[in-house]
Amino acid sequence: MDLDLRKLRYFVAVAEHLNFGRAAEALHIAQPVLSRQIRALETELKVRLFDRSSKGTVLTPGGEQLLADARPLLAQASALLRRVGVADTFTVGFMPGLIVTPAARLLASRHPGLRVDVRRTTWDDQVEVIHDGRVDAGYVRLPVPADGLRIVPLFEEPRVAVLPATHRLAGKESVLEADLSGERRVQHTDTPGIRSVEEKLEHVAMHGGVAILPLSTATFYSREDLVHVPIEDIAPNEVALAWAAHRHTPLIAEFAEIVTATARQA
Repeated sequence: MDLDLRKLRYFVAVAEHLNFGRAAEALHIAQPVLSRQIRALETELKVRLFDRSSKGTVLTPGGEQLLADARPLLAQASALLRRVGVADTFTVGFMPGLIVTPAARLLASRHPGLRVDVRRTTWDDQVEVIHDGRVDAGYVRLPVPADGLRIVPLFEEPRVAVLPATHRLAGKESVLEADLSGERRVQHTDTPGIRSVEEKLEHVAMHGGVAILPLSTATFYSREDLVHVPIEDIAPNEVALAWAAHRHTPLIAEFAEIVTATARQA
């Protein structure tokens, strides 16, 4: 037997009000319609759900059991509908400087009606937004905590020193880490209140020092009062695609294939 969720909602309304008239008003339907639906449900279940008398309406033992079971069932159904309601959206996270448009556009072109959104992340939340479902998959800059994630390495890119345009090293073709010895490092882990690339760059421009960034990030945020210089002997930044390990959806798998193919062609 297929259980009709609409009839079940009608039943719960009557059970909560213990009055067909008030339940019908709450449901915005006519009372005779509600009565017919409840009778139909009783017929389907082969059990009487309510006893009605001059003293009022009360639940039968069968009705009490159905009410106990119906509430969590309807809650689960509502949660399912919410998930289905957002299933036509796929959200991609990305760290500053990374370009996700080609892969996102290709995914959208394969699925008419699918809305592909993007969300800029930071060092602080690039993994958090994956775990809590705000993004379906994210372009992350390693290292990240790997617990609960599937991680597919994509590519590496050099890191550069971002300096004021007037800095003594500003005209160099490249530098070594030793050349930066003694320079104040402007990193979000070391400088309270700095959480974004924009804040780092403003801090360097106003107060001096050096910020070490991936090349694509420094290029994306290029400005006249700052320069970036390659660092020869520092490890490159690794970029990867990550998603929650417990999620095995076809869209995530397809997007991962698109992204890895795009990275190989680059």
